Amino acid sequence: MTPHSPAGPEAHEPDLRHHGDAEVRADGADLVDLAVNVRTGTPPAWLRARLAATLAELAAYPDGTAARAAVAARHGRPVDEVLLTSGAAEAFVLLARVLTPRHITVVHPQFTEPEAALRDAGHPVHRALLSPDGGFRLTAGAVPEESDLVVLGNPTNPTSVLHPAAAVAALARPGRTLVIDEAFMDTVPGESESLATARELPGRVVVLRSLTKTWGLAGLRIGYVLGPAPLIAGLAAAQPLWPVSTPALVAAEACSAPAALDEAEQAAHELGLRRDHLLKGLAALPEVRVHGEPAASFVLVELPGADAVRERLRERGFAVRRGDTFPGLGPDWLRVAVRDEGTTDAFLAALAEALG
Repeated sequence: MTPHSPAGPEAHEPDLRHHGDAEVRADGADLVDLAVNVRTGTPPAWLRARLAATLAELAAYPDGTAARAAVAARHGRPVDEVLLTSGAAEAFVLLARVLTPRHITVVHPQFTEPEAALRDAGHPVHRALLSPDGGFRLTAGAVPEESDLVVLGNPTNPTSVLHPAAAVAALARPGRTLVIDEAFMDTVPGESESLATARELPGRVVVLRSLTKTWGLAGLRIGYVLGPAPLIAGLAAAQPLWPVSTPALVAAEACSAPAALDEAEQAAHELGLRRDHLLKGLAALPEVRVHGEPAASFVLVELPGADAVRERLRERGFAVRRGDTFPGLGPDWLRVAVRDEGTTDAFLAALAEALG
């Protein structure tokens, strides 16, 4: 497809290293955080207790055997198809260092770390920009046929679009590595469009997961990769010794248990109700437009002068994520995290003032 940007061709190169935490920490202001997509009120008390108990084990070197087995069982895969990583971000770096693709396509707008890691490793990257007019959905021909490495998110950050599993699977080809960032898939009830258990597709299909968002573990750094055993072995060989700490390994094991999965499922249902509340409030503001059908723990909005509105929201005590650092977007976009109804109502009131 022809690359598309809401404001025409990009006039600047987006800052691929900018992240939502910078919006919250800037100027040392005490702001309500709508810029970072970590679920509030986490980690839950039972998980904090499990993590605290690991302090007595820190004299020993980490052993990932139990955690790896738990993740493998959670997704119905052999253990040798699972790699535990220091957050999903490490997985992007490992893939960039280990793979030797000739034609890379990163589907944007999406999380910028995969492209940043690929560029840091010296790989040229082609950007396939999805259109807001089409709800940021995958379309036929979006990915060039010659691409032997394709990276996309599902549900996608920052658009919150959940691509059908069939549409994502259709990108798999012999000779192609398809990398799917499913960091927010556990915010979707039933994880209905996940390919985490897909093992029979052509080529190499790699799924990345994170425990950061639902469980509030951004500071702990724990994620994992699911993929063909030979590739997993190659990625593991590129890791340093003991790349994942003992507390992080315990978190991976604990959050893969049936009781934790039930809790995550309930949280996903509650999130859907809170997201509907936010969307209803945004729909009452004529200047604000939401493209597509948001499915994750955040909403991407388009509004004229969004950059200035973001600053006025800061003055009113709210931090939201700027959109112009995502390829395919520009200064008229903001990403807003879904929060409880009270926080959302206060934000909507502040947004109405900022727009006025």
